[in-house]
Amino acid sequence: MKTIDTLVPDVYALLQTKGWYNGDLAAYFTTVCNQRLRSQWDDDTHISGSLRLSRMGDCCPRALWYSIHRPGEAEPLPSWANFKYTYGHIIEALALTLAKAAGHKVEGEQDELVVDGIKGHRDAVIDGCLVDVKSATSFKVAESRKGSLEKNDSFGYLDQLDGYVLGSANDPLVTVKDKGYLWFIDKTLGHMHVYEHTARPERILHRVNEYKIIVERSSAPACTCGTRAKGTSGNIELDVRASYSPFKHSCFENLRTFLYADGPVYLSRVSKTPDVPEIDRQGRIVYH
Repeated sequence: MKTIDTLVPDVYALLQTKGWYNGDLAAYFTTVCNQRLRSQWDDDTHISGSLRLSRMGDCCPRALWYSIHRPGEAEPLPSWANFKYTYGHIIEALALTLAKAAGHKVEGEQDELVVDGIKGHRDAVIDGCLVDVKSATSFKVAESRKGSLEKNDSFGYLDQLDGYVLGSANDPLVTVKDKGYLWFIDKTLGHMHVYEHTARPERILHRVNEYKIIVERSSAPACTCGTRAKGTSGNIELDVRASYSPFKHSCFENLRTFLYADGPVYLSRVSKTPDVPEIDRQGRIVYH
């Protein structure tokens, strides 16, 4: 019987062979792809304005409040980001297909889970283990190999996994009850790594209760987004996590966006105007 410990080497070995992709696997891949893409693009299946297990990572309480009470104020995702997430869904579907083709037991895909009233959907159960598939950068995959995610879980992967593990506690498909697994796939180089995580049920229950209290408030709490100096000019920029928040303009009313060569930089304080283009919230260049 296959186990989660051999998942990556088994998939690598499969990819060295020919003839394994048959009609049944093609149908499975198509079905999983369709489910994932519908969840992203179909308005009838998209859920907004509610707490979800996928949103249990550490976040700014003000941004969280706005996401529930004023979801329409979220910054629209740029086209390249929408494509990136679509690409991630396709990678996930391919990963699960490869796991099946390599002889691993894959089941429970997208089953709904509930933790203290908060719902979510897991990716899959592989060989009796709760698995969340993550397409990631080469840096994040390398970081997972070092076993350092607990120290730098900036996107809340482990908090999300805690919720899925706890929500699957009574599921007979899940035979490993105290651990969850992140299957990282390098979307640039194709490298893979399975990260084992010991679940923290008390932590996720505390987080759920904390977030419920925040969203039940009648007004938005204070912002806790991180900022840092941008060079030595006196300008202050949002840190990486804050810059990803779709409600950063609700946290910083005077936020300005400048297009540097390596991407947009969001400045909460501008002491010296950067010598690069500035854009407004609609992506139009601002002329001074």
